[in-house]
Amino acid sequence: MAEFAGVGLQFAVSILVFLYVGQWLDRKLGTDPWFLIIGVFTGASAAFYSMYRKLMKAQAREDAARRARKELEK
Repeated sequence: MAEFAGVGLQFAVSILVFLYVGQWLDRKLGTDPWFLIIGVFTGASAAFYSMYRKLMKAQAREDAARRARKELEK
């Protein structure tokens, strides 16, 4: 459970970092609000992908542990 404690914070930080990069690019290039919007969606996508990878890795470990317990029961 502790492994997933920081997932929400990581999600928020990822979105905020990409949001600020998008804002900075918009100010430099004068393209309001396009890079901001792209930044938010990129940050959210990166956060979802990271969360997905973490959950799949945990699921694989749980499946391996379950198989090992079944082998010991035989």
